[in-house]
Amino acid sequence: MNVLAHGGSHTAPPGVDPTLVVPLLLTGVYLAGVLRQRHAGRPWSPWRTTAFGAGTLLLGVGLAVPAHDLVGHMSQHLLLGMLAPLGLVLGAPGTLALRTLDRSAGRTAIRWLGHPVARVVAHPVSGLLLTVGGLWLLYLTPLYRASLDHPSVHHLLQVHFLLSGYLFTWSIAGPDPGPHRPRVPVRLVVVGVAVAGHAALAQLLYAGLLVDVPATGAELRAGATIMYYGGDLAEILLALALLATWRPEARPARRPRPAVVSGRAASAPR
Repeated sequence: MNVLAHGGSHTAPPGVDPTLVVPLLLTGVYLAGVLRQRHAGRPWSPWRTTAFGAGTLLLGVGLAVPAHDLVGHMSQHLLLGMLAPLGLVLGAPGTLALRTLDRSAGRTAIRWLGHPVARVVAHPVSGLLLTVGGLWLLYLTPLYRASLDHPSVHHLLQVHFLLSGYLFTWSIAGPDPGPHRPRVPVRLVVVGVAVAGHAALAQLLYAGLLVDVPATGAELRAGATIMYYGGDLAEILLALALLATWRPEARPARRPRPAVVSGRAASAPR
């Protein structure tokens, strides 16, 4: 079940995989920005380019994974919603875009990032609610059944996985400029809550409790295992990415206190 080739009336030419369009387009736009920086004499980090390339590769694999059962669906979520966004975010496409665009467009983008709505949306807690909260809503309601019966619902879920995963990853460890991110300890706590949320949902899936998922017991256990261990791996990598880019804030130097003589400040000599 593909985001671009599932259930539609339009078919791709023989030998052409339509799922490659999105990652190839992203890669092309990114490389065009890198080349433009190089021509302008402003080198771009090869590590960033490699990270973005890995993200688009994982995105392509995720789009190509058949999701006709719970195991495929869970594998697709892991790739689209957690692993691919990590590579894409670490590629710093926002910074590259700001360097490539003209100054007026860059100032407009920075101004929009400072908007109060953008601050709320870009907060790690908002990303947490969209990613982990979205999974609880998916598996504890008839939404997952609807995605099996209606390709449009499945397509929307894929888009949600990618965008919410990117937002959450960017709010935690994104090198691109962000609107007043919380301190690193707060972001690490949010990652810990995400780990706990994934683990709890995986336990419910494994036991088949409270979930509305049309799958056999073996499929439930296999899907829950992917969520449990795959989610832990992705979130550990996210925490490591955050710690690797963390720079402790410099504290302002304390002003020396005046000397005190007999309970009174000593006056300076005249």
